[in-house]
Amino acid sequence: MVSRATSTADGAAFAEHVAQNLAGVKARIAAATESAGRAPGSVTLIAVSKAHPAALAEAALATGHRVFGENRVQEAEAKWPDLRRRHPDLELHLIGPLQTNKVKQAVALFDVIETVDRKRLAEALAREMARAGRRLECFIEVNTGGESQKSGVMPAEADGFVALCRDAHGLDVTGLMCIPPLAGDPAPHFALLAEIARRNRLAKLSMGMTADFEAAIRHGATHVRIGTAIFGARPAHRAHG
Repeated sequence: MVSRATSTADGAAFAEHVAQNLAGVKARIAAATESAGRAPGSVTLIAVSKAHPAALAEAALATGHRVFGENRVQEAEAKWPDLRRRHPDLELHLIGPLQTNKVKQAVALFDVIETVDRKRLAEALAREMARAGRRLECFIEVNTGGESQKSGVMPAEADGFVALCRDAHGLDVTGLMCIPPLAGDPAPHFALLAEIARRNRLAKLSMGMTADFEAAIRHGATHVRIGTAIFGARPAHRAHG
């Protein structure tokens, strides 16, 4: 049996490891931002705690970091309410696909929904936000690679969908997000997302993960979603961080 003292020591070691990783990632973001000729602090780090225990998120919170991302509503329900009670200034982004039957929980739990990608979901979000009296920021997810297995509106339909969400449903659409195909150069996908954002006058771009966030920053990312480089490997497919 592992002693309580050993467990405490292990917990402290994990917390220190997360803090060191977080500091390293923030230094890389700052360097990439400067290299791109952009203003300091213009890129927000979303620490993706998917599939990791609340203790690791708590370790990141202890450093002062406050912006986090989760892929699944069910996991967020189990992890974040208690953390938010202790850290009411945190900001939680939903960065995974959202089913319409989870909209009520998502609106209650999250501050930003990054994966709005279809009319039915936009309608459900608008209804629930009105009912709950909450107005969340929304990003439109764009399937820049046109991959049939992925969520996201197709690039050719993005302009019309942004207008629909804004005008017909009154959503507070502030940005776009994407997940480039696993294989190949992500840069053209980042450039495409930036162009769609430009012509729709959207200021925020959530793009770039552990393997490619520096390239995303070069193409204008305002939010990067990083999990593995902070919290370590997790059992998951190429997700949203």
